[in-house]
Amino acid sequence: MKKKNYDKYNEEEIINLKEGGAILHCILRDLEKEFVPGIKTIEIDVMAEKAILAAGCVPVFKNYKPVGAKYPFPASSCISINEEVAHGLPGERVIKEGDIVSLDIGLRYKGLVVDSAISFGVGAITEREQKLIDVTRVACDIGIAQIKSGVYINEIGKAIEKYVKKEGFNVVAILCGHAVGREVHSDPYIPHIDMGEKGERLEEGMVLAIEPHISTGNGRISLSKKDDWTYLSDDKGKTAQFEHTVLVTKDGFEVLT
Repeated sequence: MKKKNYDKYNEEEIINLKEGGAILHCILRDLEKEFVPGIKTIEIDVMAEKAILAAGCVPVFKNYKPVGAKYPFPASSCISINEEVAHGLPGERVIKEGDIVSLDIGLRYKGLVVDSAISFGVGAITEREQKLIDVTRVACDIGIAQIKSGVYINEIGKAIEKYVKKEGFNVVAILCGHAVGREVHSDPYIPHIDMGEKGERLEEGMVLAIEPHISTGNGRISLSKKDDWTYLSDDKGKTAQFEHTVLVTKDGFEVLT
């Protein structure tokens, strides 16, 4: 089998990715504070686009049309709430006390893309919901901790799934991580479960987005017929997502976001 050649990044590009990652981290944390009961998700998206442009960046989700999509994504952020698992389309939905929100944003800085997501509760949430958020954050960290040059991709998903199941939740298996940097999504794709086979080896200089989605339900999802973008829990289980853009190094990793 012919070896695949994946994107790698030189020293200057890595510096730019780090700068872009720092910008994205700040934008996400600033926007988290804006999620108060009564605000509409479209209002948050307007803030997100303004912040990205003000920082000299480009919102890469806006007008992005992957293979299979019926139309380009019309917003600068993905805002998924409660039973919405991923790719939540900002609109007229009003944020309420007790909502679980996942906020996912990608931006291009000096020609290179970084991608990151956070989850949080709005106001008071249940103990189980807070555990969901905490477990998802740790699951992302555990997956990232497996990364170094020479490691097989499946080690990431195996570690995530083992931890998540031990904590009483399920991984949304159909949603994967991916390479990022020159494009929004590119090979290799990175399952967040144990696939039972090694997969490709990681190589120094690769840049990856690790983004487990964790559910209180069975983890099975369907695409919304209403907007053809938002993924919904089949059993109405609530979900959370954390995502970081990560550089593969010889002896480990460096989180860029």
